[in-house]
Amino acid sequence: MDWGTELWDQYDILDKHTQSGLDLVEKYVKFVKERTEIEQNYAKQLRNLTKKYSPKRGSKEEQECRFSNHQAFLDILNEMNDYAGQRELIAENMMINICIELTKYLQELKQERKMHLSDAKKAQQSLEGTYKQLDNSKKRFEREWREAEKATQYADKTDQDLNATKADVEKAKQQAHMRTHIAEECKNDYAAQLQKYNKEQNQFYFTDMPLIFNKLQDMDEQRIKKMSQGYILFADTERQVMPIIGKCLEGITRAGTNVNERNDSVVLIEQHKSGFERPGDLEFEDYSQGINRASSDSSLGTPKGPLELLSKNRNKTFRLFNKKSKLPSSSLSPFATPPTPSPANGPPSPKFGRDPLSYCLKEINKTVKPRISSFRTLKRTPVDTEGFTHLPPEQRRKRLQQKIDDISKELQKEMDQSEALGKMKDVYEKNPQMGDPASLAPQITQTAQNMERLRGDLNKYESWLSEAGGRGDSIRYSTHSLNNNGAHNPCSPGALSDDTDPSHAIYTEFDDDFEEEELATPIGQCTALYNFPGSSEGTISMQEGEVLSVVEEDKGDGWTRVRRNNGDEGYIPTSYATITLNK
Repeated sequence: MDWGTELWDQYDILDKHTQSGLDLVEKYVKFVKERTEIEQNYAKQLRNLTKKYSPKRGSKEEQECRFSNHQAFLDILNEMNDYAGQRELIAENMMINICIELTKYLQELKQERKMHLSDAKKAQQSLEGTYKQLDNSKKRFEREWREAEKATQYADKTDQDLNATKADVEKAKQQAHMRTHIAEECKNDYAAQLQKYNKEQNQFYFTDMPLIFNKLQDMDEQRIKKMSQGYILFADTERQVMPIIGKCLEGITRAGTNVNERNDSVVLIEQHKSGFERPGDLEFEDYSQGINRASSDSSLGTPKGPLELLSKNRNKTFRLFNKKSKLPSSSLSPFATPPTPSPANGPPSPKFGRDPLSYCLKEINKTVKPRISSFRTLKRTPVDTEGFTHLPPEQRRKRLQQKIDDISKELQKEMDQSEALGKMKDVYEKNPQMGDPASLAPQITQTAQNMERLRGDLNKYESWLSEAGGRGDSIRYSTHSLNNNGAHNPCSPGALSDDTDPSHAIYTEFDDDFEEEELATPIGQCTALYNFPGSSEGTISMQEGEVLSVVEEDKGDGWTRVRRNNGDEGYIPTSYATITLNK
């Protein structure tokens, strides 16, 4: 069933129906646009939320990320930021794949519909013009026929009139004959116009309009099909990012499961453990000899409990090592008034002499003055930040070990740089056209000086670590020199004995690493732009257009390490090839 056959007389209905279809497309496009705005605003609010609660660089919250529960919260913020990115991707894909595409398609539909309706109007106007010609010819035929009848009747009447002359009769007959001839011509013209109109009307209702209506039907069906694809795409756009959103949610769950309360406690201990010994018991200083017990009881007051004694003990011992704490005014101030003993019956004890109060002040000052002196000396002593002597023993050992590891890594980088410069110099000496070997001398000298300086620093920090009670040996360089608890791995290849030459051990370890290294996974490919002989040690030859696997990218020295399919490896000039790294 088609519109041209079944709805041949429903032009106005089809006009309204196709227009309502276009309105639906426009309405759906507006709906999707508003949905994308909602997604964009949602993503923006999520990003602002994660930014609000993310720790600022160098803040206290960033330092606390060493704890698993703080790190888990930071991971959740990162996952929420990725989640916001997926919401933005949904909005972007909906805008591109639905809104823009349907808007373009809507313009095409409007043009096509306008063209079909214009063709229908042209056919309608053509049929109406033919009908007007038919109507004019019909009216003319009717008028001329009546005039012919009148002329014939007048000729007959003149012929029967006895008083009429022969000339009058002939004239009347000629007039009637002429009118009859004209009426016959109008009749033939009317018949021709009628035949023409019937033909055009048949063409209009059975060919032209059904064809136009069928085209409108095809257009509307294509619109409906496009709309159905838009409806499906509305769901598929969000379904495509569901796996990534699921991974974000899995990451949040994983962040929660990675929280380790026991490990956080250990981290706190390792971070703030001072290494000091607990304070010993204070000696009892007896000032009550020779004073009546009843008077002493009334003057000394209620005995202190265990918690108060512990608090007092802690203040006397550890306040000296706490920068933010002050000296207890009651115990260290030389101007503090000691408790006055109550008068005793009888003469004073020989130990107190004649003035018990002066004796108490003297004894207290004996105890307090050394402490004040030591405190002032501690305040005046400059802080040795290089050796971390201002830190507690345990923290100092950790900082020294961390510094040793950092210096070892820097030393390894300088060694790699020195080796690369040596290879480059060798290549320049064998291939002068590639560069001047003398131009590398300043870099080689500077690298050697850096290595010597780092070795000196390494020995210095190792000696400090030994003085602090750490290990006598040190880790020269190893990426896995620390285990999960932050302790040294005694089996690491960087561990040295006291009688081992440090520089020799470093080179020995460097060579061992290369001997035991397995074939590295290629990180990209390169295509040779020029021929390269590869005659010097460590290099590999290549032909123009040859494709090689990249094993190690350029570290700034102008050389790239590559490998052939047969396993041959070597260095080539980076500028001699086009390099593409895997993402």
